[in-house]
Amino acid sequence: VGHCHPDIVKAAHEQNQLLNTNSRYLHDNLVDYAERLSKTLPEKLCIFYFLNSGSEANDLALRLARQYTEHEDVIVLDHAYHGHLTSLIDISPYKFRNLEGQKEWVHVAPVPDTYRGLYREDHENSATAYADEVKNIIEHAHKRGRKIAAFFAESLPSVGGQIIPPAGYFQKVAEHVHKAGGVFIADEIQVGFGRVGKHFWAFQLQGEDFIPDIVTMGKPIGNGHPLACVATTKEIAEAFAATGVEYFNTFGGNPVSCAVGLAVLDVIEKEHLQANATEVGNFLLKILKEQQIKHPIIGDVRGCGLFIGVDLIKDQAE
Repeated sequence: VGHCHPDIVKAAHEQNQLLNTNSRYLHDNLVDYAERLSKTLPEKLCIFYFLNSGSEANDLALRLARQYTEHEDVIVLDHAYHGHLTSLIDISPYKFRNLEGQKEWVHVAPVPDTYRGLYREDHENSATAYADEVKNIIEHAHKRGRKIAAFFAESLPSVGGQIIPPAGYFQKVAEHVHKAGGVFIADEIQVGFGRVGKHFWAFQLQGEDFIPDIVTMGKPIGNGHPLACVATTKEIAEAFAATGVEYFNTFGGNPVSCAVGLAVLDVIEKEHLQANATEVGNFLLKILKEQQIKHPIIGDVRGCGLFIGVDLIKDQAE
């Protein structure tokens, strides 16, 4: 919502003058913020854990998935990056390929890229073809005695190249993953909060019939203030609570962070920032496509709202 937005600065300052404590001490801001956030999400995503960073959120999502499914293995997309904690480096091909390599419990699926990927725009059904790659990974893992806990993906792969997955891809992947006893985790850390314009969450681009089991949030949620969130279902949260080991985070969900989160939602609404993302994004796409016609180095222009990629190439044919 912009650097040092006065409404955000004011909300943080006012709450800081009253009280800032950890979330073992009950405060209305926590409940108010969870309620406001829940209105942006499908009904079944109704349990919230508040944290300080996207990395913390993704690490907790992993723990939730493993506790609920009692499985260990994770399927991720090629080139993905999910955070800087050890657990997340392990599921980030973008990082682990330059470090310790791929762990036995990690499986890498091809990124659903219809420009450079395995199945391109001319393929009769790229969504099914890419989802079948995930199905093959699951079958191969089962043959080796491995069990899938989660499919973990950004709703729009960003580090992987600003990829817009073909419609229907997530639905088909979720079907295969659920059949294997796993859950679907949508990482909205870079792409959520109205960035795609027409929807508040990027996973909604896949259609109303697709709902992830866990959604993670970070970055824009606090407009520069350390705030993050994991949203999930009652069933998954109850399985996690059944261990008797409660989740506690000293600063996660503190009154100042929640005041900031509420102010961010207010500004997005008040300043019509979703509509702005659509309008500015469409304008930018239009002028980039005009450049594409003039310059053979521009192979592809793609995007949605203010999530836009330009693919620079050496050879149009290849």
